[in-house]
Amino acid sequence: MKANDFGPNSAGKLSSVTPFWGGNHCFDPDPLPPVWEFSAELWPLVNEANKQLMLLEGIGRSLPNPTLILRPLRDREAILSSRMEGTIASPRQLLLYELDPREAASEDDPRNMHREVANYARALDYAMTSPLPTSLTLIRQLHAILMDGVRGKDRDPGQFRMQQVAIGTSARYVPPAPNRLQDFLDAFDTYLHYDGRKYDPLVDCFLVHYQFETIHPFTDGNGRVGRLLLALMIQRLCGMTQPWLHMSEYYEADHQKYCDLMYRVSTEGAWADWIAYCLIGVAQQAKRTIERCDRLRSLRDDYYQRLAGKPASLRLKQIIDGLFQAPVVAIADLPQSIGVTYPTAKSDVAKLVKAGVLAEFPDHHPKTYYAPEIFAIAYEGLE
Repeated sequence: MKANDFGPNSAGKLSSVTPFWGGNHCFDPDPLPPVWEFSAELWPLVNEANKQLMLLEGIGRSLPNPTLILRPLRDREAILSSRMEGTIASPRQLLLYELDPREAASEDDPRNMHREVANYARALDYAMTSPLPTSLTLIRQLHAILMDGVRGKDRDPGQFRMQQVAIGTSARYVPPAPNRLQDFLDAFDTYLHYDGRKYDPLVDCFLVHYQFETIHPFTDGNGRVGRLLLALMIQRLCGMTQPWLHMSEYYEADHQKYCDLMYRVSTEGAWADWIAYCLIGVAQQAKRTIERCDRLRSLRDDYYQRLAGKPASLRLKQIIDGLFQAPVVAIADLPQSIGVTYPTAKSDVAKLVKAGVLAEFPDHHPKTYYAPEIFAIAYEGLE
């Protein structure tokens, strides 16, 4: 870590550490809230971000079934957040893995990566349904789910680190030393429970996101846990009924900029640039999600029209509604899920194939089908 990068306006201070491959210094961030005057130039960005967020909340509330958009949003976030850490799984691989979550046969088995992404989705589901307040306890639980049975499983899942770590191939950034880590975590936890915050809730979410990533409390998985925490805080602090907004798509589009702006907060105290970047991202992601939500809702109506008046249309609509939760279905799973015999399930799937709703996954056993049009909208740009 280059000590000369850190100027007088830095959002913390450098401390000496026992020399290791990352150098002789680590960065100790100042506790929140920052010593920073909120710039008046940021207010239009705050207003636009909140406007788009509330439009998204309204669209989401109007859906007959929130899972119409929640499951695709969850999966996009899991795929993109994991991709930022070098874990690659396509939407098809994730969906097929969740249908058949068998253990990987070896360290090189691609199912290891599929499980990492599936774990992220599991952790996100857990975060959004947990009764626990946003706290260190919840954060540790999320980390334990995320690291369950994957690379890093030997790095104390659910436990804060007890060793020095560094970020970047040349140790560009070195977070606090492990012997003082708990002090920073205690201050962080105090702020999470603090009622007298002086910033707009959205702004506060990004202050907390910076602080978490800067403290870097785990040996592995900090980026993914930090983005999980961000999605949870946006939902809770902004009074949203569901986790409609995720930021990994925006951050992943220019990962280097994301890292550079956080680094500049540490070195220069460049809070305004970091917050502006994040607020622009909120408005952008909310607009994209609204557009995707409208397209999925229209497609659902179109599917219903294709089946109007056909035999067993009510049962077929039940299958269609399930496709908006997960656009993959195996005939063998339908008898239990919709209460029919196997021959009836097979016949229903054939009708949906003929109507253009389903298509068969090639070279997959047992026979598995997916909804290409749902897939194209929900996972656009991820294949």
